[in-house]
Amino acid sequence: MIKGIAVKASLCAAALLLSLSYGITAEAATSTSDKGIAGITPILDSYYTATADKKTGDAEKLLETLSKNQADNLSTTELNTEITKVESPYANLGISIANENSYVNIRSKPDQESEVVGKLYPGCAADILETEGEWVKIHSGKVDGYIKSEFLAIGEEAEKLIDDVATKYVIVNTQTLRVREGQGTDTDIVALIPQDEKYYIVKEYDEWVKILIDEDDSNEKITGFVSKDLVKIDVEFNYAISIEEEKAKLEAQEAARKAEAERLEKLAQQQEEQRQKEAQAKKAAENTAKQTEQSRKESSSSSSSSSNSSSSGSSSSGSEIANYALNFVGNPYAYGGTSLTGGADCSGFVQSIYSHFGYSIARSSSSQSQSAGKEVSFSNLQAGDLIFYRNSGGSVSHVALYIGSGKVVHASNKRDGIKISNYDYRTPYKARRVLN
Repeated sequence: MIKGIAVKASLCAAALLLSLSYGITAEAATSTSDKGIAGITPILDSYYTATADKKTGDAEKLLETLSKNQADNLSTTELNTEITKVESPYANLGISIANENSYVNIRSKPDQESEVVGKLYPGCAADILETEGEWVKIHSGKVDGYIKSEFLAIGEEAEKLIDDVATKYVIVNTQTLRVREGQGTDTDIVALIPQDEKYYIVKEYDEWVKILIDEDDSNEKITGFVSKDLVKIDVEFNYAISIEEEKAKLEAQEAARKAEAERLEKLAQQQEEQRQKEAQAKKAAENTAKQTEQSRKESSSSSSSSSNSSSSGSSSSGSEIANYALNFVGNPYAYGGTSLTGGADCSGFVQSIYSHFGYSIARSSSSQSQSAGKEVSFSNLQAGDLIFYRNSGGSVSHVALYIGSGKVVHASNKRDGIKISNYDYRTPYKARRVLN
C-alpha cells in the first residue's frame, strides 16, 4: 500500500510538470511593490521554470515513462483523476472586477462599517489569504485587508484575465544584446541594448519576443526582436493603493501641476517682454530715421549695448535642471506634445524643461543634436546634458536629458510615458551641453 502511495505521489509531481509546461511562457511574476504577492510569486517561479520542458517535450516523455514503468496498476481514468487534482498556481490569485472608472474599498475588518485602508482598482491583483463568509482577506501591494468576494475573479476565473490586465516585460540577461529586425540571427541589427534593462513586450512568439524600445519624435515606434534564450520575461500586475500612498500621489501630481503652471506663466511673461522689446525697437528705428547722423550713431550704440546686456538662459546649474525634470516622471507621452503634465514627446519634453530656465532650443531632436549648445564627449557628461539616439536609418530620432550616475530622464513611449533609464539603454549617438 505504501508503494502505491509513492507511485501516486510521483505521478502527481509528473502531472504538475505536464500541466505547468503548457502554461504561460513567462519566467516569473513580479511585484511593483516592496512586498508583492506572497503566495503567488514563489509558485509561479517554479511554474515558469517548468515550462522549459515544453520545448523538447520532456514533460510528456516524463509522464509517459511514469505511466508505463511506475503506474502499471493505474488505469487511464485514475491517471487523469490524479492530473485534475493538481491545483492551479493561480488558485490564490484574485483580480478586481470592479466597474470601470471605479474601485473597491479594502477594509480593516470584514465589516462594511470598518476603516478603509486602501483601494483596489479594476484589473488590480491580490493574494487571497483567507475566506470569511462573503468576505476575503487579501494582500495587495502594501495593503492587507478585506473585501467582498463578489468583487474578485479568483483562481481559474482570474487566470483567464491575466493577458488583459498584466503587463509583460523582458529583462536582458546578457551584457550586450542585439535587437534584430526579424525573428532570426540572419536579420539586420536594429539596436544594441545593455544587461538588466527592461523593455515592454509588444508580442510574444515561440522562440522570440518583439519589444518596444522607444517612440521617436517623428511618431515612429522603435521595435525589434530578441531571443527568449537571452532574456528573462517578467509578468507584472497592478496592485492596490493604500490611503497613505494615494495621498502622496495626489500631492506629487499637484506639485507637478504647479510646476507646469509656473513654467507657462514664465513663458508668457518672457513672450510679453519680447513683444515689448520689439515694439520699442521699432519705435526707436522710426525716430532714428529723423535724427542726424550723430544721433543715428548714438542710437546704434545704445541698441548694441542693450542687445549685449541681454542673454539667453540663466545661471542655473545642470543639477537644478535635472532635478526639475524628475518632477514629471510618470507623466504621459504624447507625440507632438510639449506639456510636462498633459503629454510631451522626447524633444518637446527637453525643450520645455530648458524653457523653464530661460533657454530656447530647437523643437525636434534632429535639430537639437546640431544646434543646442556644444557637443561634449560621453566621458565628460554632466547633469543637464542632452543625449541623442539614432534610428535604424541612421538619423537622430530621440533625445534624453542626463541626470547623473549613468541615468537619463526622457519621454519614452505611450506605454511608459516619462521615465528614467540607463543612458545606454540603447546605443547613444552624441551628447550636447546647453548650459553656458
